[in-house]
Formats: sequence, C-alpha cells, structure tokens
Amino acid sequence: MNRKVKNTVRIAGWIMLALTVVAVFTFSSNRFKGVKCTQMVVKYAGRKTIRLSENELIRLAKTSNQQIIGNKMENIDTEAIEKAVSRSGAILTVDAYKSIVRDSTGYKGAVTIKVRHRKPALRIFSPNGSYYVDKEGSRIPVSVNYAADVPVATGNISAETTRTDLLPLVEFIQNDKFWKAQIKQIQVTSSGEFILTTLVGNQLIEFGTAEHMKTKFRNLKAFYEQVLKDNNWNKYSRIILKFENQVIAKKS
Repeated sequence: MNRKVKNTVRIAGWIMLALTVVAVFTFSSNRFKGVKCTQMVVKYAGRKTIRLSENELIRLAKTSNQQIIGNKMENIDTEAIEKAVSRSGAILTVDAYKSIVRDSTGYKGAVTIKVRHRKPALRIFSPNGSYYVDKEGSRIPVSVNYAADVPVATGNISAETTRTDLLPLVEFIQNDKFWKAQIKQIQVTSSGEFILTTLVGNQLIEFGTAEHMKTKFRNLKAFYEQVLKDNNWNKYSRIILKFENQVIAKKS
C-alpha cells in the first residue's frame, strides 16, 4: 500500500472515529432529556479520618439548587453542586456526576457526589477559635459529627507560623515513635517559640523556635538516656533547649 492510500485510509479512520464520538455524545445528551432525578448518592474516597455525613453533604449540594430531586437531569448543574460542596473546609476534592438507570417502570436519574476529605494533622486552640489544619495548613472546621486524634497546639498562632514552623515540627514528632508517644501538647508563645508538654514526667520543654529541631531532639534524647535513665522522670520540671547545643534542666 503506497503512502497516498495509507493517508486516505488514516483520514477515513479519524473521520469515522469523530462521527462515532459525536453519536455517543448525542445519545448521552438525548437520553437525559425528560428524565427526572430520583435520588442523590454519596460516595467517599480515600481514608476517612473525619467525615461529613451523607445528609450534610446532600444539604450542601442543595444550596446550589433546592430542586435537584424531581428536576430534569438536563437542568441539573453538576459544576454548581461541586462548588457548593467544596465550600466546606473539610472537603479536599468533590466530583459530581449524573447517571441514568432503567428498571421496569422506565428511566430514572441519579446525581452522585464523590468526595475526598482533608486529613487533619493538628488541632489548634487560639484566640481566633478552635480548628484543625491539614499538612498544607488549610483550616478544617471543628464539628460535633467528627473528631480526629491529632496533636494539639495552643496560643496566638498565625497562619504563617503554622505553615512554616509548627507543621514541620509536628510532622517530625509524628514520624518518630518515641516523640509521638512522649509529646502531648505544643504551646506557642507570643514570641513564636514553642513549649512542649510531655506525657511521661510531666515536664515543660522550652524548645525555642523550630530552627535546628533535629539537633534539639537529638540532644534531648541523649539527656533522657543519660540523666533520666535511672527512673528520675519527675526530678526535673523544666528542660531548656533553646540555646544552641545546650540542654539546661531545672529541678522540680
């Protein structure tokens, strides 16, 4: 087969494919005409550390249009539904789509809402309110409908401090089995320094800023291993790490 014939066959193939796609989209569009939505379906994606209920998600969807159920499928705006649901700070992504099924009584329409929630990394109590944040620093509202077992931080905490200093500190603690079990709360002072509260020994650790945090935790662990190894956990009430390469312990 010469090149001219090959090109003719290739062009004809693309034309047939285009016509088939047009026919599919035309059928897809036509089958919605006149069919009414009879139900809304909620699907969850990913791990659900926190989760809005199906009723709450449907309520949010209906803020875009109260007449979704009973409305004709071609009149339902799925993009508007996605925008309405995504206004909740708990939602990371949302995808709304329409489908049609046929039973003995005829065609019925459904709107499906598939959501993925944000994953809380930290709970913050501050003068500006109480809320969760995810690892990117995005706020997640607190709700009586869900709770997350995450570290707690208190103080006058800015969004900038949260993203640049606090979250990296929390991530380091959470990724270390020992520190995850030992550190139970983080206080942020007015000068932007951190005070850590421990679970064993009930000590306050004046950590300073997040600068050189790996070195500070290494020095603190060495202090635990050398000074507190003889079960002297309650001997010291305050441990100071904020000075470079120093561990200062104050007795109870």
